[in-house]
Amino acid sequence: MFNPQEILAALGGAENVEEIEGCITRLRTEVADSSLVDQAALKSLGAHGVMVSGSAVQVVVGPEAETIAEDIQDLL
Repeated sequence: MFNPQEILAALGGAENVEEIEGCITRLRTEVADSSLVDQAALKSLGAHGVMVSGSAVQVVVGPEAETIAEDIQDLL
């Protein structure tokens, strides 16, 4: 089971996450500074993959993406 607090920390913390939503198997995230995203930490937390393109970060987590995104939104 994914820990939303650990994922949020690996995304650079609440102050770095501008937007997050679940999309089928991915967390789609807009961040203020993509250099703060710890891809290795996300993978060690169970992410199947991480894609960074500018300020857009997608974290492949599987079918629980919606639930994780909602839990992270509650932390923001």
